[in-house]
Amino acid sequence: MQWFAMRRQEVLDKLGTSAEKGLDEQEARQRIEQFGLNKLVSSRRTPPWKMFLDQFKDFMVLVLIAATIVSGLLGEWADAITIMIIVVINAILGFVQEFRAEKSMEALKALTAPEARVIRGGIERKLPAAELVPGDIVLLDTGDRVPADLRLLEISNLEVEESALTGESHPVKKRVANMAGQEDITLGDIRNMCYMGTVVVRGRGKGVVVVTGMYTEMGHITRMIQEAEDDETPLQRRLAQLGKVLVAFCLVICALVVTLGVIRGEPLYQMFLAGVSLAVAAIPEGLPAIVTIALAIGVQRMIKRNAIIRRLPAVETLGCATIICSDKTGTLTENQMTVRQALVGDIKVKITGEGYDPKGQFKFEGPRGSEFNLFLKCAALCNNAQLTKGEISVGGFFRNLTAGKLSRSWGIAGDPTEGALMVMAAKANVWRSKLEQEEKRVIELPFDSDRKRMSVVYRNKEGQMTAYVKGAPDVVLELCTHIYRDGRLMPLTDSTKEYILKMNSEMASEALRVLALAYRELPDNADEELTEEMVEQKLIFLGLAGMIDPPRPAAIQAVHACRRAGIRTVMITGDHQLTAQAVGKEMGILVRGTQVLTGAQLDRMSDEELLAEAEKTTVYARVSPKHKLRIVRALKRNGHVVAMTGDGVNDAPAVKEADIGVAMGKGGTDVTKEASAMVLADDNFTTIVAAIEEGRAIYDNIRKFIRYLLSCNVGEVLTMFLAVLMGMPLPLLPIQILWMNLVTDGLPAMALGVDPADRDIMYRRPRDPQESVFSDGLSWRIISTGILFALGTLLAFALGLMMGQVELARTMAFNTLVFFQLFFVFSCRSERHSILEVGLFGNPQLILAVLISAGLQLSVNYIGFLQPIFHTVPLELKHWAVILAIALVPQVLGSIGKTIKDRAKERIMYIRA
Repeated sequence: MQWFAMRRQEVLDKLGTSAEKGLDEQEARQRIEQFGLNKLVSSRRTPPWKMFLDQFKDFMVLVLIAATIVSGLLGEWADAITIMIIVVINAILGFVQEFRAEKSMEALKALTAPEARVIRGGIERKLPAAELVPGDIVLLDTGDRVPADLRLLEISNLEVEESALTGESHPVKKRVANMAGQEDITLGDIRNMCYMGTVVVRGRGKGVVVVTGMYTEMGHITRMIQEAEDDETPLQRRLAQLGKVLVAFCLVICALVVTLGVIRGEPLYQMFLAGVSLAVAAIPEGLPAIVTIALAIGVQRMIKRNAIIRRLPAVETLGCATIICSDKTGTLTENQMTVRQALVGDIKVKITGEGYDPKGQFKFEGPRGSEFNLFLKCAALCNNAQLTKGEISVGGFFRNLTAGKLSRSWGIAGDPTEGALMVMAAKANVWRSKLEQEEKRVIELPFDSDRKRMSVVYRNKEGQMTAYVKGAPDVVLELCTHIYRDGRLMPLTDSTKEYILKMNSEMASEALRVLALAYRELPDNADEELTEEMVEQKLIFLGLAGMIDPPRPAAIQAVHACRRAGIRTVMITGDHQLTAQAVGKEMGILVRGTQVLTGAQLDRMSDEELLAEAEKTTVYARVSPKHKLRIVRALKRNGHVVAMTGDGVNDAPAVKEADIGVAMGKGGTDVTKEASAMVLADDNFTTIVAAIEEGRAIYDNIRKFIRYLLSCNVGEVLTMFLAVLMGMPLPLLPIQILWMNLVTDGLPAMALGVDPADRDIMYRRPRDPQESVFSDGLSWRIISTGILFALGTLLAFALGLMMGQVELARTMAFNTLVFFQLFFVFSCRSERHSILEVGLFGNPQLILAVLISAGLQLSVNYIGFLQPIFHTVPLELKHWAVILAIALVPQVLGSIGKTIKDRAKERIMYIRA
């Protein structure tokens, strides 16, 4: 259907909707059932049954299945069935891990899906874009990604970048008029429509959804809503390479064991099966899956702390962050601006009241002039925020509702700075909704980070047009030629400008954000040339409004936590230098030895000069988004791992350039979210710090089960290898090796992936992103533990041979190695602290996993029909005394020794301090 050719009202009638009220909720639900969700068809996921069968594609598993067939042909049915059961159980565990990881990633993508601002039942609200239906009224703003195909109804300087559809990189200026009679027009020339997936780069707009999902223009070209985030992380790639080396090493050792065993006269079949079983046990084939599940679990934990990870590599990078570059407003502060002071003409005004409740008083330090009403009128009209109670909007841009008859708590829909001005005006009973009954908005010149101002033009019933302007005081003052003073219009002299700028500095030094307000009556013939140059000149200065956004107490604590963790916090704001300086000191960001840099100073610096200055700068004031990119690049060149926050569309390049790009979940634009690696659901600085803590914990947990898995595998291989070298009988049979692999490498290793972080994890320096996963002596600890396992197991085997027959000795060796590993898993809970310091009960999942594994192990010792299958005999108390002494005592002594050593270190550090 050619929506672009229809008149505005014709489109609305066709879709059965209203431009002012939109659809009601009941009608919207019915249309979702009729049209489906507003989603593009995604690529087909691997079905669960295929995911399960894929577990049997591993080379070693195929060899094991072949060995099972050979066992069956030789009449060893008990062995064949048992091996097959173990293979199937391993496949189930692998399937569960993969399935959970995929579900976690799908849930993650759902959380980062774009949102849309819509009008439903006359109320403006945010919805997931997937819930849009034809007939919904959508509001667009700079930086938004268009959520569906829209027919435009109202616009204000709207420009849209449509390269995703047309390949044309230049933004398209939109209009509202229908384009009838142009049926052969190309997509790129349709100016009264916006299409799903395109980006608003300037202005505002309002449109009605005409088609959704696969019926959109984007749906005709692509079958996916997002690119799949299936790439392996750097850590996963390194571990995959490590796995290949370990496979080669283990196969050589296993072949050597088989060869030596056959030379010694062991049956070829038994040695072949032993070699295959040992290879399956030794090769950590579960390592990549466990790493994936650890990352997925970590991501879910971050979501609970309001940090949504969009790209898995960010999880690893978080633990390496050395600098966090953060916006001030809403991230470090409460994001609840309140106007505290004003300068109207040359009279100071104190304003009382808290938050967004429009109750307060104006205390004048001189006579109240008539210009005060103009000042409040400008604050209310040059504004797009909505003062709300619950979900009821008052003074909306696209709606006119009168105040009153509202009982719920007050809030703001829109920019908090504009909200503060709206509340200030409402305290004097000046409401935009009432003003717009007499005057109608003609045009808006939106705020721009380069222009640093916003203007609107209104026409009254007599046809007189007036421009209202607000923006940075230094910028607006340059555009002013007159000032209202004592109710009279007077020329704006240089001395008056100096006084106003002095007052601006005084307000800023008190951590107030200051905006200037001005207005101008436009000439009668101005209709056809309402450009920036024409409107924003010869302005009449009305006054200054100083507002404050208090720092979040939790953010102050988080800044101190960052300092302890070796992470420098850098505040970047567009506010005045004095305001930034005051907030920086209060937050503990601007400390001795650090400095403030302004955007103007940055512009005068070369890139090389900035490299040196960036090392001692913790506050950047009066900067625009383009400066952020230079700051990020300078810090990265200095060797830092940088996290950078952003919300506006112009922040996207810096967010993408950073090692960890962080977008605001509430106030951030879709473009910035898509450029980011992480989204803050609550726009709170403390969430970044919480995410870094989780990132460090995830990396620690990965190292924990690498240490556990490889130590156990090395112990198993060395046990068999040393026994063959020493001419001893085989201490472990193939079926026992496979069983051990199942009970020790499965549940306990997975439980380590959810281990809580060390209590001092945020007291460490950030790790080097280039360091090996085996750094800090991990490889030596793995080898030494494996040697200890092997020697202890062989000792138990030798003592068993002295006590009785070889079956008893094998049962003792079998249980010694299993319980060695089950006790050792508790020692793996921390690399820096002993189990006595960490505590046994900090990870209930691990205790449960060890109890289940121990129960399974005991069952093959004492359940009658399992004994011949696993070649075990019942153990007596004296046998268990030997097993527990060998498996437990070294680890208890090691923990006590480590505790004594750590406390001695702490005492030495305390004395030095």
